[in-house]
This record gives sequence, structure tokens and C-alpha cells, in this order.
Amino acid sequence: MNDLIEFDETQGLFHLHNQQISYLMAIEDFGLLSHLYFGPAVAQYHGQRRYPRRDRGFSGNLPGAEDRRFSPDTLPQEFSSSGAGDYRIPAAEIYQANGSKATDFVYQGYQILAGKPQLAGLPATFVQDQAEAATLVITLVDSASQVALDLSYTIYRQRPIITRAVLVRNQGQTPVRLNKIASVQLDFPATDLEVISLPGAHVRERQVQREKIGYGVKSFASRRGATSHQMSNFISLVTPATTENQGAAYGIELVYSGNHALELEQDQLGQLRLVAGINQADFSWQLAPLEQFQTPEVILAYSDQGLNGLSQAYHHLLKERLVRSPWQNRPRPILVNNWEATYFDFDEAKLRPIVDQAAELGLEMFVLDDGWFGHRDNDRSSLGDWVVDQRKFPQGLTHFTNYVHQKGLKFGLWFEPEMISRDSALYHAHPDYLLAAPDRQPAPSRDQFVLDLGRAEVRENIYQQMAAILATGQIDYVKWDMNRHFADLFSDALPADRQGEVSHRYMLGLYALLERLTQNFPQILWEGCSGGGGRFDAGMAYYMPQIWTSDNTDSVARLAIQWGTSLVYPPSLMTAHVSAVPNHQTGRTTSMALRGDVAMSGMFGYELDLTKLTPAEKQAVKVQIATDQQYRALVQQGDFYRLSAPETPAGCAWSFVAADRSEMLAFAFSELSQAQPAFQLIKFVGLDPQRQYQDQATRQVYGGDELMNLGLYRPVASGDFQSWRYHFRAL
Repeated sequence: MNDLIEFDETQGLFHLHNQQISYLMAIEDFGLLSHLYFGPAVAQYHGQRRYPRRDRGFSGNLPGAEDRRFSPDTLPQEFSSSGAGDYRIPAAEIYQANGSKATDFVYQGYQILAGKPQLAGLPATFVQDQAEAATLVITLVDSASQVALDLSYTIYRQRPIITRAVLVRNQGQTPVRLNKIASVQLDFPATDLEVISLPGAHVRERQVQREKIGYGVKSFASRRGATSHQMSNFISLVTPATTENQGAAYGIELVYSGNHALELEQDQLGQLRLVAGINQADFSWQLAPLEQFQTPEVILAYSDQGLNGLSQAYHHLLKERLVRSPWQNRPRPILVNNWEATYFDFDEAKLRPIVDQAAELGLEMFVLDDGWFGHRDNDRSSLGDWVVDQRKFPQGLTHFTNYVHQKGLKFGLWFEPEMISRDSALYHAHPDYLLAAPDRQPAPSRDQFVLDLGRAEVRENIYQQMAAILATGQIDYVKWDMNRHFADLFSDALPADRQGEVSHRYMLGLYALLERLTQNFPQILWEGCSGGGGRFDAGMAYYMPQIWTSDNTDSVARLAIQWGTSLVYPPSLMTAHVSAVPNHQTGRTTSMALRGDVAMSGMFGYELDLTKLTPAEKQAVKVQIATDQQYRALVQQGDFYRLSAPETPAGCAWSFVAADRSEMLAFAFSELSQAQPAFQLIKFVGLDPQRQYQDQATRQVYGGDELMNLGLYRPVASGDFQSWRYHFRAL
């Protein structure tokens, strides 16, 4: 028996627990695995959550049952399947060789493991020491098909976290087809809950939506082949009274970068079921005898300290036990990206003045974006040809990278490895490499097409091209982009009855390629991107310690984007840049101060033409760089707290607090000024109420309890789009 996981054989009870949370489940009649409880830690359980018996009309019973009051249609379960009398959304739908999709999974056994096993071929959280977590594996078996489910539960010793995943094993004599296999099911008793989700659009990602849960089914999903700008694969379930700093909050996050579905159903009795995992749309998987299928991981978190408490649990876990990059704890270089300065219109001679200016202003890295390869003068050609354009770099790319390094700057390079242009040498040599339905013209998006990364030979081709450039040792940073979603899900490498596997095989292939590249070139700082924030997820964070948060660089729009993203992802994952005005996405003009403060709230950089700055702007950039260098360790490693939301009358505010609570950096923002503004207080969070803190600008001293409970009046905005910065140190 493990001190984190107990099994009471008399009660058939499993109890996962630490000092913060408990998770309870039991073996019920007929071997069904029932869900009892997930929430604040309890020391003991005395059977009071055993599901009451009552005959419910049109809720059937199990074969051989004499008690009509016991039905799988109403019982809270750990993992349900279709065709077994549970009419709610199932976690599994498995077709057998005879055409039946009826399965009845019952308890067979369990094992308790120290630590946390890794998931084969998939990104997942990890442990650094076997003692910091324990894993329970419960096996359920359908006797007719002999399909087994290994339900995996990991509980961390010091975190309010449970991770879950499912391994499907075909122990039978005939093949089966997985039509749906979720990673998690979580059933709640009748209660009043609301759901927070993060919908959006390109350049308007992860907007916070909070709504009541009514009867019926609601799905938060993507079937675009990627996490998508349109719907994040994270939701939170909260009570109506839950705020940023108080109340219960459950988090559900899928560690996956492809099609997803997080489904909710409130049933006839007001009970709530959550099912989350790979979207069953466009998915099926053939499982031959003795084969197995691993689902992605889901991270469940619980907080009784509101949404900030939930975010802290996720932020620490993702930073400390998901991101593997050696750059996780290193200061991230302050960069300038040439994209909004030049777009495709550049050569070495045109880029050198930007590099010169970057060095003079004190930046730390120059990033060369799209257009350096093949014969790419626009977005219609050359994807797949990762060879240097000799017209733009007549002396080779190394000649230019040497110039950048001699200026004291690191050098970064843009790739879009998952895509192919028809106007490319790769397409002419291998037209079968792209995903395309037979006898049909593939649908373009941004005049590009998707490579079939589920095929080993396609991955090998791209790997060898990229490795030839990365092995020069001249590349310090890679921006990995992905600028379209899937439309033609067909692979020449698969037979007709396995085409439902294409999208998931693509993701497994992408992860295999990322694993190989990031492990073989660990010194490189890798950044994810998909038209900005279209694939901002924990799956990508496993390989890349930072992700371009949005193609929208407007500082006002970024307030809501970064606010919503922070609900689950730490600022150390979010890259944020100062860009030119009028802004290229919104046309809005804002001050350099506001743009700097918003960008400093993430991993800081610039997205503009440095050679066009006025003397005053250049001086402002120098000050911003020095300021970010002073604060970036606190922003990257500190605890992030949301103080007031962008849409509230007070305006957006957030803060970063050192782990030992010795220092705090806070930002407050206002959008449109008013003729008769209300005086708004800003109350800080996360300080030590027993310590004294000094404002580093005014030298005024306040108690931590004063700053948190009394707060300070915000300055009154004079003009639109203002920001203020607060910096306190404990005495």
C-alpha cells in the first residue's frame, strides 16, 4: 500500500489523497467502478457516498439483476461505454468484428506504482523523483470481446492534481474498432455548477466565457486537426460563488495538440457528466489482437481558493513537470523579429541595419521570420524546401548569422515544417506526401497544404533538411509555425478501412519529429506558433517552453488574450512583443509605455522595424529593455495573479509575486477614459500579511495586509489606453 493511494478491500474502495485533495471510487454491484468524490482532502470515508437505490423509469438494469433500483443509467461511474444501458454520453464506443458496439466493462484488478510511468509516444507530465507521486492502474474488462481498459490515475504528493489516461488492450481473438475512446470521465452528483471555457478566433484567442450548465449535452471541441484558435482544450467547472480568489474550481486540461472534445451532460436527475479526450469526429482506430492504444493525458486540478488558486496549480505543474527544455529556468533573450518590419521583402543587405540597430539598443536576439528559403517572395511557394534562398543570401545564411553573432546577438530562424507548397521541389518529387483525398483537388488554405507526418519517410525528409541547418551550430532559436487547419484527411499510406486514423497518426508523427529535433538540438530555444495562438496547448509546451500567444500584437486586444490564456498557462509560456503603431491587426495607436507593459507581462520582445524609430522611441526601447532585464526573472518564475478583468469598470490588472513573497511587480491598465471617472481600488494578492513592503518608486512603506485588504486607489486615467506599474520589495 502506498501512502498516497489506499485500497480498502472490505469496502472495495480506492482513495487517492494528499494534504490538499481526495479522490474516491468504489467497486459497485456487478463490478461497475463507481465515482464517489473529488475535492478537498478527507482523512477517512465511512460509506456515505454509496449511491442510493431507487427505481428510475426507463433506466434499465444489468443482466441478471433482481434489484430494479440499481441502473448503470444513473450510477456515477469512472468510465462508461455504449450499449450497456447507460444512455448518457459514453467515454468509449468500440465496434467488434460482428458489428456490435455493446461493451460492458467490469472491474478485474489493480496495481499501485511508485512515481509516474511515461506515456508511449505522447507528451505528458512527469516526476523527477519516484517519491513525489504514485500511480493507480485499474483494469476493466469486457468479457465478450476481451478488450481491457487500464485506467491510470496519478496523484502528486504536493499538488492538487490528478492525471488520468487510458490504455486499451485487445486481448481477444478478433480485431475491434475504436470509434471513441476518451481519456477521462468524471461524474458529479446533482449540484449547481457553471462552466468556464476559452473560445476565440484567429487574432482573438482564448476569450473567457462563463455560463450556467443546463440539461442536455454541451461540447467544447475542435475538429480542425489542431487545438485551434476557436476553442481551447481546457475548461473549468465552478460554483456560482467562485471568484478569482475564493470558491471551488475544477480544471480539466487535455495534453494533446489535435482534435479534441470536452463534453458535458446534465442528466434527467441534475447529475453532471464530463467526458474529455480525442474528438470522435474523424476518428477511428483498428485494434488487432494483442495490439493496444494509448489515450492522451488529462490533467485534473482542484482549488478551493478560486480561479487564481486553480491557475497556480496548473502554472507550477506545467513549468516544473511538463516543460522539459533547459531554457525553462534560463532568462529568455529579448528579441526582435523582422516580420512586421519587412514581411517577405528582404535580403541580407536590408536586414543588416535592423541587426545594427538591435545591437545598439541592447536587444539580445535577432529572429529571421518567413521568406529565407527556396524562392519564397510570397506565401504561395517553397514550403517543404528548407534550403537557403541564394538570391537573398548570396554568401549563404552562415555569412549572415556570423554577422549577427559578431554584433553580440543570438540568432533565431522561422520554420513551418508541417506544410508544403505545390510550387516546391519537395512537391514535384513527392506529390503523395501531402494529405489529399483521391480523385479530388485538395483544398488550399493560405495557398499551402499539409504534409502527411503520420508517415515515417515524410518525417525523415523534413528532419534531414532541418538538421542540416541546425547542425551548423549557428541557430540559437527556432520559431515553429503551422498556418492552416486540415481539410483533406486521407493518407496514401493507409488502407480504406484505416483512414479514420489519419489525424491521430499525424499527431503521433508530429510528436515523434519534435522529440527527435528537441532532444538532438537541446541548446536551441524552441518556440511554438500556429498563426499565433492556434496551437497553444500543453502538448506543444512539452517540447517548447514558449508559444507565440497571438498574431494580434495590439496591446489592448492582448489584455483579454493574455488574461484568458493565464487561466491555465503560465506567463513563462506566453511570448508578447511590442509592435508598431498604428497596429497592423487593429489599426489602433497606443503609447510605447502601454505596449511595453503588456509585453513585459510575458516573454518580452519586439515586432517592428527598429530603423524607423524616432530618437525618443529608441530611448524608450533602451529603458524598456533595461526594465525587462530587471524584472524578467520575477515574471518568468514568480506566481501570477489576476487582480481585475479587462471588461470590469476598474480595468485589467495583474501581478507577479516572488515564491518567497519578498517582491511583487504589478500592472494596471485602462482602456477608454471617462469624463467623470469612479475612483477604483486595486487590491493585491499573494503577499505576506506579516511583512512590510516598500514601493520602489515612492519609497512609501505598507503592510502586506494593507496592500491586500485596503488596497490603493488607482491613478485616474488622463487619455485612453494607459498603464501603471507597481514594484514592491519586502523590508
